[in-house]
Amino acid sequence: MSAVPQQVLVNQKATVDNFLAFQEAVFNGFEKLVDLNLKVARASLDEANQKAQEAMGVKDVQEAVNFASGLVQPNTDKVTAYGKQIYDIVAGVQSSLTRLTEEQISQAQRQLDDTIDQLAKNAPTGSEGAVALMKSSLATATSAYESAAKVARQASDAAESNIAAATNATLKAATDAAEATKTATTRARRAPASEA
Repeated sequence: MSAVPQQVLVNQKATVDNFLAFQEAVFNGFEKLVDLNLKVARASLDEANQKAQEAMGVKDVQEAVNFASGLVQPNTDKVTAYGKQIYDIVAGVQSSLTRLTEEQISQAQRQLDDTIDQLAKNAPTGSEGAVALMKSSLATATSAYESAAKVARQASDAAESNIAAATNATLKAATDAAEATKTATTRARRAPASEA
């Protein structure tokens, strides 16, 4: 059996393995999102039940104000935590897919280089120039890909950094707003008590 057909079979097996790895990474991310959403739904139902029970126990306006003010802060924190968990899952899947893509491209470059070497061994005399041209073209394409991949990684890192900064700023603003609401509610509760 010739080395080239054997190499084609190896290449096809590697391609199928890589495709399966892509599917597994995407499915694992989807599974994590479903699991997270089920947990959030369950916790929301439990909390809604608890809050309904608490609301039934409200007897006067002061208790109603206290109850309403107690609803704001926990929900803000929960929404923020949920968003962060989704971001972490998506970032993990993206990282896995990027790694798999880079491995696939690297493997394809090695396979192409090996194929050119096999062709060079079996090429007729006088075709050294054509083989050298193919190798030079491959080196140029590899260099161009590496430059583009580096720029893409830098852009991705910058975007991720900007998203993280925006998320942190949003979280801080939400926390500050919730604290301001809590402080205002506490002052409102104390004011009638001190006037009496």
